[in-house]
Amino acid sequence: MLVVDDDDCIRAVVRAVLEAGDFDVVEAVDGPSALELLAAGGNGAAGGDAGAGHKQPPPDVLVLDVMMPGMDGIEVCRQVDHRTTRVLMLTAREDVAIRDASAAAGADAFLAKPFSAVELLDAIERLSSDAPGG
Repeated sequence: MLVVDDDDCIRAVVRAVLEAGDFDVVEAVDGPSALELLAAGGNGAAGGDAGAGHKQPPPDVLVLDVMMPGMDGIEVCRQVDHRTTRVLMLTAREDVAIRDASAAAGADAFLAKPFSAVELLDAIERLSSDAPGG
């Protein structure tokens, strides 16, 4: 599972909830770092060694913030291989335009901040069970 959010607090909360739900979590702080991790199979820290030349499969689920500086979550979502990775978009601005843009980019689910641990885990469980190999 790859969690991408520019807000350290949100990343920490999402990570804690997912790890409590027995998910392995890797983090990225921005879009380019997320794409780098996805290209490396989603393992380790962005810019780190992804396993000494052994490419791992990409994460089944990408938890992605919509509003990030530079490359936003919608642009990252457009570049994800949706055959292998499901995308859950997170946003503090729940409006139709953002939902529509996320869906057009290939997002599989959408969760508005603030959300509860139960809402997050439910969304992840649905996506994980629908993910290739999941």
